[in-house]
Formats: sequence, C-alpha cells, structure tokens
Amino acid sequence: MDYLKAFLVGGLLCVIGQILIDKTKLTPARILVSYVVAGVFLGAVGLYQPLVDWAGAGATVPLTGFGYNLAKGVKEAVTQDGFLGTLTGGLKATAGGITAAVAAGLLASLFFKAKDKS
Repeated sequence: MDYLKAFLVGGLLCVIGQILIDKTKLTPARILVSYVVAGVFLGAVGLYQPLVDWAGAGATVPLTGFGYNLAKGVKEAVTQDGFLGTLTGGLKATAGGITAAVAAGLLASLFFKAKDKS
C-alpha cells in the first residue's frame, strides 16, 4: 500500500507539471522553481508534513520535497543556532541532494559530448 500511495502522490505532482507545460507558456525551468518554492511555503506553514507522513517517497522525492526539506532544515537550525540557522539550515538539510546533482552533472559531462542545437 505504501508503494501505491507514493506512486499516486508522485504521479499527481508530475501530472500537474505536465499540464502546466502543455497549457501555459511557463518554461520548464520556471515550473521547477515554482515546485521548489511551493515545497518551501507548504513546509514552512506545516501543510506538507501530513502529505510526507501519508505518501512517503511520493512526497519527498519530487522537487516539492526538496523545498520542504529546505524549510524543515531552516526551522531546525534556527531553534538550535538562532539567526545563523537561517543561513546554514537549508544547506545542511539538503547537502546530500545537492551533492548528488552536482556529481551526476559532472559524470554526464565526462561521458557525453555536448552538441550545438543548430
């Protein structure tokens, strides 16, 4: 049942993104940034945690989950470190994801040759 819930929530987030791509003039980059900002906002006001508790990886793996982790990291760091936590909390909470993205980009650049679009 956990797999089904994760599939439904993750799939719904993807469907919303696809609809935004197809029906609006938003670029994929703007949609991705909007997802991160929505995750930060929903995490900051406490609305994303129940979704994470219910859907698990279906809510934490998409970009909204990255934004949620940023907000959660800042909240925790502010309670421990005070104002300095606003600067360091988000990076501490998402360091693994950022590192994985940079490493994947580096590997892709080493194994594949870039071509002009023309």
